[in-house]
Amino acid sequence: MPDETVGVVGAGIVGLATAREIALRRPGTRVLVFEKEREVALHQTGHNSGVVHAGIYYAPGSLKAGLTVRGVSLLREYCQDRRLPYQEIGKLVVAVRDDELGRMNSLYERARNNHVPDLRRISQEEIRELEPNVGGVAALHSPRTAITDYPAIARSFAQDVTGSGGEVRLGFPVTGITDVPGGIEVASARERVRVDRLILCAGLQSDVVARLALDGREPRIVPFRGEYLLLRPGRTDLVRGLVYPVPDPRYPFLGVHFTPRVDGSVEVGPNAVLALAREGYTRTRVSPKDLIGLAAYPGTWRMAARHWRTGIREYRGSFSRTAFMRDARLYVPGVGVQDVVRGGAGVRAQALDRDGTLVDDFRIHRAGRVTAVRNAPSPAATASMAIAEHIVHAAFEDAPATRRP
Repeated sequence: MPDETVGVVGAGIVGLATAREIALRRPGTRVLVFEKEREVALHQTGHNSGVVHAGIYYAPGSLKAGLTVRGVSLLREYCQDRRLPYQEIGKLVVAVRDDELGRMNSLYERARNNHVPDLRRISQEEIRELEPNVGGVAALHSPRTAITDYPAIARSFAQDVTGSGGEVRLGFPVTGITDVPGGIEVASARERVRVDRLILCAGLQSDVVARLALDGREPRIVPFRGEYLLLRPGRTDLVRGLVYPVPDPRYPFLGVHFTPRVDGSVEVGPNAVLALAREGYTRTRVSPKDLIGLAAYPGTWRMAARHWRTGIREYRGSFSRTAFMRDARLYVPGVGVQDVVRGGAGVRAQALDRDGTLVDDFRIHRAGRVTAVRNAPSPAATASMAIAEHIVHAAFEDAPATRRP
């Protein structure tokens, strides 16, 4: 008999990393992962751009900062051990105007406080040496920023879970979470399973699942779709590494950037538009239930009042390739509409507080036998193995830990 049975809701990269961490750290524990889809990593993990973030952007002392830097080290080691793709192609964070230099320098100091390795400020001439086709007046160069294949990593995590005696139950949409004597009952439409502890890593559905566990109604998840264009195969040599803008601290999204992928393709984007469904990967996907939930939440209207100008600009790029590429050409002047084709899209689960604030940091907390991940946006994939350590510590703080092998 197992010492304990622990359930994990969600088979994205964070849920699977957590299940794996439990299996490694607590031998004898039975781990059950509940996933509503028929395969793992179908949503945010499966639509991820593949960037392994170095920790440049995040407020020193925040969970994001600490867990990202720790997560990079763990992820690099894991990929090397499992022979999974991990390519340190480097990143430029480019200032294209003089009035961005102050923000760029502040970002540099923040990254130094986060112990981002080998980061340096470079001049316009040094930009050209690294990226001959990139414009800009100055940049930050992060040579250790990498790209990987997150769906492949998630599948490997799932194999680790099952290889240690755990189980990943696909096609198990959680419809009920109930306290029972000595444990928790997790229900789908067809089955009920009792566990001793439960960890919620439900991504786009995290607030819905948390409410089933009576974990409170806030923050709410607001889905933002990020749409990409792809450089045509003959134009992928326009960039050698990742090329990013200096972010605007008033908005949580990074803006249009150039992202080489491990398959050799290069994405341009994303924008960030309010999706009309939690899993709304296309403009035509609409969920009346999700829309009613957004419209009924006061935080939605307060967010809209703050960011409506940015929202209009992002929607303009969604419907006009010319407008989309206007932003991209600030960084690579030689790229044009003729050089790109329509790419894929992802949906980001962005937590929103009632006052209209877009939650920036990870939010993970425990209530009794339930530990809930309420906000885990980018760089959650990068930080997934460190997030898993944090979650397991929170979930088992009342029980002695076993040394990790």
